[in-house]
Amino acid sequence: MNAILVASNRGPVSFTLSEDGSLSMRRGGGGLVSGLSEVAKDLDVLWVCAALSDGDRGAVRLAPGGRLDQAGYETGALRMLDIPPATFHRAYNAVANSTLWFVHHLLYDTPNRPHFDARFRREWESYQTYNEAFATALAEEAPHGARVMVQDYHLSLVPAMLRVERPDLRVAHFSHTPWAPPEYFSLLPDDVAAEVLEGILGADHAGFLTARWGGAFMDCCETVLGARVERASRTVTHEGRTTRVGTHSLGVDGKALWARASEPDVESHMAALRAQVGDRRLIVRIDRTELSKNIVRGLVAYREFLSAHPEWHGRVTHLAFAYPSRHDLPEYREYTAAVQRCAKEIEDEYATEDWDPLILNVDDDYPRSLAAYRLADVLLVNPIRDGMNLVAKEGPILSPGSALVLSREAGAAAELGEHAVTVNPYDVSATAAALHEGLTMPEAERARRGALLATAATALPPHRWFAEQLDALG
Repeated sequence: MNAILVASNRGPVSFTLSEDGSLSMRRGGGGLVSGLSEVAKDLDVLWVCAALSDGDRGAVRLAPGGRLDQAGYETGALRMLDIPPATFHRAYNAVANSTLWFVHHLLYDTPNRPHFDARFRREWESYQTYNEAFATALAEEAPHGARVMVQDYHLSLVPAMLRVERPDLRVAHFSHTPWAPPEYFSLLPDDVAAEVLEGILGADHAGFLTARWGGAFMDCCETVLGARVERASRTVTHEGRTTRVGTHSLGVDGKALWARASEPDVESHMAALRAQVGDRRLIVRIDRTELSKNIVRGLVAYREFLSAHPEWHGRVTHLAFAYPSRHDLPEYREYTAAVQRCAKEIEDEYATEDWDPLILNVDDDYPRSLAAYRLADVLLVNPIRDGMNLVAKEGPILSPGSALVLSREAGAAAELGEHAVTVNPYDVSATAAALHEGLTMPEAERARRGALLATAATALPPHRWFAEQLDALG
């Protein structure tokens, strides 16, 4: 009864195939992996994930039944699924990242996209096949009565599939993204929209980062499926089964974050950044070049701030770390290019021989990011829509005297908004004004707000976040 399984697209490790044919292993990337890895290790969880690369597939093919821990790798209990690359590509890129992600983040340019045609139907079949592979593996691995924690929009069909094969299991699904309101969710073909909702309703417990996203899910169940929704008890009943809807606002392990941010490589980056910018005030942003992160509007807001406040010329620098994301998709490649064009325009207009108004880095470097947090005077987090946004929580922990400029459309705003300078992410002028407010905020007020932000950010660290969901399964 105590057995626990976690299922996610990305796993806790990844493998690289070298030219001589040998495999090297490193920790997997992504916020979900970071949040779950230590929890999984402490609770002796079996993790089921997909092979994402040729190196991963090479490791799986050498492992009995895909169990990497039984092949001698120091991964913890781990099964990696060797899903055919073409099937994986269609499920991951075409459906999960180009359809479901776009729907939940309200990203479509609706006069032109989406259009759901015969090609999409083939892609949807791959998404179904991909989810079936996970459901089958979980059914094979789970002891009787085990608890299964299914993660995110990649695996929205797994709970219902697993329910058919193993009704003895207790299943939870957690959405790390926002959830679209019914009028936008209904962009999906009617049968696909119903299948996604019914997939998650196969779980005993459906978890969301904020009450807002869980409420939108319930609204969709009511509108699309005609399900019975009890908002007081936060339950959805459909076809004789009841699913509880919970809010679990993932936070940060402040002690562990500070320990990592105090290591020598971070201190070295701090010294290098301080030598580069001198004693200037720092506006910092740290993001992936994800369409929803709103980096271009943030840069335009900084440009408008410089135009409106010439007294800050030479006295402030914007550190913008925008790390590549999903470059398999053309929209993302173009967005990265747009970020770089906008940064160059700011440099061309305002840079002088002794002042770089903007330092843009597109090479992922975690220690450098931690160094930037620690040096920040203002942290800019302005997504157009975000499930949570852990940058907004990490920053106040590592720089408690900084001001947080935060989009009201980030899930984190539900907890942090009262103590941040909140903005409409589409309002560039208001964001420019917020940057000025953050820079000119009295030190005592910044410290007061910073302490409250840090307390809220660490309220539900990963161990407690995971434990809450286990408790919800009974």
